[in-house]
Amino acid sequence: MQTLIELYDERPLENVLGAETFRPERVVYICPPEIAGNRRVHRRLRNYFARRGLTTELVFIQAGMYDADGLLELLRGAVRQYPGCALDITGGTDDALFAAGLLSAGTDVPVFTYSRKMNSFYNIRSAPFASELKCGVKFSVEDFFAMAGGDLRRGRVDNGVLEDYMGDIEPFFRLYMANRRQWTKTVSYIQRIAPGSQEGPAPLSVSGGYTLKAERGYVSAPAEALRSMEKIGFIRGLKIVPEKSVSFRFRDAVVRTFLRDVGAVLELYVYKACLDTGLFDDVRLSAVVDWEGDDGRTAVSNELDVVCTRGVIPVFISCKTGEVHTEALNELAVLRDRFGGEMARAAIVTATKGGSPTRSRAHELGIDVIDLNDLTKGRLGKRLTDLIRGVK
Repeated sequence: MQTLIELYDERPLENVLGAETFRPERVVYICPPEIAGNRRVHRRLRNYFARRGLTTELVFIQAGMYDADGLLELLRGAVRQYPGCALDITGGTDDALFAAGLLSAGTDVPVFTYSRKMNSFYNIRSAPFASELKCGVKFSVEDFFAMAGGDLRRGRVDNGVLEDYMGDIEPFFRLYMANRRQWTKTVSYIQRIAPGSQEGPAPLSVSGGYTLKAERGYVSAPAEALRSMEKIGFIRGLKIVPEKSVSFRFRDAVVRTFLRDVGAVLELYVYKACLDTGLFDDVRLSAVVDWEGDDGRTAVSNELDVVCTRGVIPVFISCKTGEVHTEALNELAVLRDRFGGEMARAAIVTATKGGSPTRSRAHELGIDVIDLNDLTKGRLGKRLTDLIRGVK
């Protein structure tokens, strides 16, 4: 296929999947004025295709996406200009699809579409090459953000080192569950006795008072939790003088980061559970995404606790050790829709029982709730599997 004509869509995946599958020499996007004249969008798509190893020429043609007659004339012109082209009608507005139908009725141009439900392409007319063709494209987490114009940055944890800590995650999670109700105070104490460093690497050996000033009042040493941390090898040389002092040494800088972050333990546990399912092509912990708004005026950065992919399906997971608020659900839904569109899945994992208001709002937004009962009864893996059940 030399030329593929695409009806530009707000959903990033719809704009690239045909090209990813059929590898044309050229993609002609029929798009609204705000896209046809937006060089940032053009650059984003060119960078995406280059990243994926496609040397595809991209052409952007301006159209009134709600003017069927005008669209029909424009499509006829594109077909004349690019003989042997094919038309993908997966995306676009209803008027654009209507115009494509009229074009198909009057010419023998191949027309095909993609079914999200079946994960297959289908021959609409004169396109036998797309007849019930399964989509075998696989995307990484970074690919999904790139196609939407985002750049994936390193988050709080370097994913490259996590393999060395996989054996620590379940003991760490059991420690957390045994101290769940006091976990915020436990981490608060560690943050006070081992404050962040503005200059150079933070020290691994720390010492301080048994009771330390916190943001609100004072926090005392969580003696039992600290002893448990020593048992699992996260800290060493622990010395506690009741009501006087505490000293110990972190095993390494990565463990120091884990213990100073209230949510790290749950995020790590979910990250490992995703890997353990064996179903995902890519899994990322603490994915920080930098992207520009559509108006190009503001740089926006968001962090997602865990993101994974299976084929063309991204899964966005937010982890909360405390109560889940509406704002967190709304933010997760926005990010899912922005970077994954209708193909994406989203879940929130909470170490609480996830009350009725949370479940009601999550259901409205199409977000799965995985709660304390799922965690304590060993159902996390099954719930993660259910998120992508039926994906071909």
